[in-house]
Amino acid sequence: MSLTFNAVLESYRIDPRQVRLLRHQNGAVKGRTLYSLWRDDHASFVAYQNIQTSQNRSRLASPFWAAFVVTPAQSNLFVGLYEVERIGECPIGAVDPFKLHDVAGSDLYRSELFKASEADVGRIFIDWGPGTRTWAQKAADQPKPIVEITRVFKEEEFPGYTRFIARLSGLGALPPSWLTALRAAKGVYLLTCPDTKEQYVGSAYGEDGFLGRWLAYARDGHGGNVVLKSRDRSDYQVSILEVCGSAASPEEVIGVEGLWKAKLQTREMGLNGN
Repeated sequence: MSLTFNAVLESYRIDPRQVRLLRHQNGAVKGRTLYSLWRDDHASFVAYQNIQTSQNRSRLASPFWAAFVVTPAQSNLFVGLYEVERIGECPIGAVDPFKLHDVAGSDLYRSELFKASEADVGRIFIDWGPGTRTWAQKAADQPKPIVEITRVFKEEEFPGYTRFIARLSGLGALPPSWLTALRAAKGVYLLTCPDTKEQYVGSAYGEDGFLGRWLAYARDGHGGNVVLKSRDRSDYQVSILEVCGSAASPEEVIGVEGLWKAKLQTREMGLNGN
């Protein structure tokens, strides 16, 4: 039988029936994700968590919240058990520290990290299961399996080029080692539009590799491509189809790009114009 997160709660002498599990995952906003907000600005992360809509009041009714953030590798990382209480409504002029919109009138909570959980923050990864849309769950009803416990918090290792998937908006929030790896390699990549489900095959052979090419899309929405210029701006998903050797010439990389366009038929059924 696998170890579950409820066993961790019990080691803190906390009854799982008193705990709600919160899984924080949102698209990137101004280059930040909730993972990077927790990592780089913990006070703002807590402030974000303390602001909730009144519609969520019943599902959050509990003296403890166990918070998890989704990492760049799509793991569910434990970031603390918080003692919480609802203290009223957000005042006029209050702004969500992550989404940066007006939250006046939203429910406002006070939370404090439960001291017994402090040593485990950033160390425990769980399997949330298939119900990822249900971001708040009762711990007693959901004994989440623990998949990994690390000795100390550390950034996840780069998953490898062929396993890498991200959104353009989230590139700036990736760990520095991931950015270095993406900058060092060149080859053929895939953009997927989340709205129309159409695909675009491109190639990266410049000095800053995949990262440099994708940042161009993030800046202006099209990276100079004529077809993409004619479309509404989109937060494309980016992935890597093939890495070319460091000695490959631009012409060789473009040749590989053409092969992938033919395989995926992105000229006929996608966003490639040539």
